[in-house]
Amino acid sequence: MTTTEPFESHFAEADGVTYHYLEAGEGERAAVFLHGGGPGCTGWSDFGPVAPLFAADRRCLLVDIAQYGRSEKCVITGPMWDFHAAKTVALLDTLGIERADFVCNSWGGTIALNLAAKYPERVRSLVVTGSMPVFHGPLAPLPEGSRRGRNARDAYYGGTGPSWDKMRELMARLEWYDPDAIPALTVTMRHEQSLDPEEMALAAASDNPRGDWQDLSAELGRIQAPVLFAWGMYDAFLTPDYPLMLARMVPRGQLYVLDRAGHHLQEERPAEYYSVVTGFLDAQH
Repeated sequence: MTTTEPFESHFAEADGVTYHYLEAGEGERAAVFLHGGGPGCTGWSDFGPVAPLFAADRRCLLVDIAQYGRSEKCVITGPMWDFHAAKTVALLDTLGIERADFVCNSWGGTIALNLAAKYPERVRSLVVTGSMPVFHGPLAPLPEGSRRGRNARDAYYGGTGPSWDKMRELMARLEWYDPDAIPALTVTMRHEQSLDPEEMALAAASDNPRGDWQDLSAELGRIQAPVLFAWGMYDAFLTPDYPLMLARMVPRGQLYVLDRAGHHLQEERPAEYYSVVTGFLDAQH
């Protein structure tokens, strides 16, 4: 993963927020990829290994969500998932996309689930990996009181500050099943992006620039689109009992669990991930 080619870099205004996104591929059905909320995450860092496979037969847009990558580092007030959903819909409006498939990791999946509940006409189908839209689990309390991601971000930016080694340790401990398989280039990409002055300012802010956390328990039952929860067997944030619960909370939910994978299975096992996800997407005609 050395380049964003053949993806083209673009910026677009969406209801007062400037978004950056990468685009490649052609087709009537657009697929919007939304990444996770870890330090230094972008659309390309989370989906670069698998996106060219999807772009071979569909239009793909890898979006840097607000406050990440080259998108605007705006301060969010009010409910955070409502903000992200509304601005993502505004981005679809700007790009002339009436309906889209959403392929999402972690934070991106929670955004898409809320978007599907509140703007059902804009979503054809959803693929969600490693997301935490509700604050409870079926078998046990969620790890670190559902704050594992925020605690990891605080630890990464805290103490002696960000470093390449701290980024690799974070990815090895929480995101990848096989630490030896983590590409050094991906660590470098994430680390360099995490040093963006505006991202560091958001991480250091004493108030809450990311908005108010929302539990989406009530919203999940309103989702009309088919949802595939594609999960890593060894996700360090949420074990497979959690997405099984989610699949039963949405009317048209199903679950696929991939062995030898953690929180970023689309990077760890791109060929297998593509095979499962594209099969699901193509079945939703």
